[in-house]
Amino acid sequence: MRVGIDARLSYHQQAGIGRYTKHLIEELSQLDRDTTYTVFQHRKQREPLSDAPNFRRRTLFAPVHTRVEQPMLAAELSLHSLDLLHSIDFIPPFHSSIPSVITIHDLAFLQWPHFLTESHAAYYSQIDRAVSHAHHIIVPSESTKNDVVGHLGASPKKISVIYEAAARMYCPLPKENCRKAMQEKYGIPENYVFFVSTIEPRKNLSGLLTAFYHLQKYYNVEDTGLVLAGKPGWLYEEVYRKVEQLGLGSSTYFIGRVPDEDLHQLFVGARCHVHPAFYEGFGLSPLEAMASGTPTIVSNTSSMPEVVGDAGLIVDPADCEEIAVAMHRLLTEEELHLELSQKGLQRASVFSWNRAAEETLAVYRMIFDRTEVSAEPAHHRSA
Repeated sequence: MRVGIDARLSYHQQAGIGRYTKHLIEELSQLDRDTTYTVFQHRKQREPLSDAPNFRRRTLFAPVHTRVEQPMLAAELSLHSLDLLHSIDFIPPFHSSIPSVITIHDLAFLQWPHFLTESHAAYYSQIDRAVSHAHHIIVPSESTKNDVVGHLGASPKKISVIYEAAARMYCPLPKENCRKAMQEKYGIPENYVFFVSTIEPRKNLSGLLTAFYHLQKYYNVEDTGLVLAGKPGWLYEEVYRKVEQLGLGSSTYFIGRVPDEDLHQLFVGARCHVHPAFYEGFGLSPLEAMASGTPTIVSNTSSMPEVVGDAGLIVDPADCEEIAVAMHRLLTEEELHLELSQKGLQRASVFSWNRAAEETLAVYRMIFDRTEVSAEPAHHRSA
């Protein structure tokens, strides 16, 4: 079997889809030595994503999310002999005869279209055609599967739910050591609530900031900061204006995108993690928090209750007071904190990238077997 993986976006996006790509390829390279994999990377990403003997790096020059992408992809892929292509960034090449598997990570672009740039809006407008064209669809949660079926009319039989996971590095560490190291490096307080994602309004940062304001004003929590890690995203200026309006400048800490090793220590050192987004296709950061032994607070919407189960506090993302109460409980109720820390470790252990790779490989083999049978002459199939 000859499988192509379109990994071009990992050059532009190290988090999110880039992280998914990295973990999937790492696990496939350890799991499967029989398949020949061609990993298509951006021309500027010279380092191969895998050095396994059955993996080879090739360049695709088609620029992502542009009008010329589709015709260029078809021309470039025609030079490669593949049995199937896994398009990790939602949209497959429409003008290629190679059987395609696509991953749909979420449908946030349908939920929040006003947050899209013009180029992104044009790219994701192809999603209906992508769902129709693909031989199979991978999604990271039952919630996203329901969205794809409900909003895009895909057949449930065409969709496989394959859960993602926290990286192996996420595990408990000595808390005091982590807190001291992160205090010295980022100038953050000893006690803090932690948020990590792209800094943009659709992550409900306005609601989080209002809830933190309530925590300080009505619950007299003055010795705890709010630490926010992540690069600025679309309309990020609105978030900073909200900080000024609420007078939270001295107790909020925007530390930007941080290395994975620091992110791990920031999870461990936090009193709690909070992720009050209105929508997530999977929600990886709550899982990373749980794997690090830190209790998490998540929204009661989309995939987040599915991922966290009973191992975290579930809140209405539109209710700032409810978010504030949840933070206060984890800051003050030690028994609850310990209980959720232990439950979180157990819950996180259910998810693994090895299992995700095994299930993805099973999808590849299923599509390969189907297309092999359909390609055989009729008299041969009946023999």
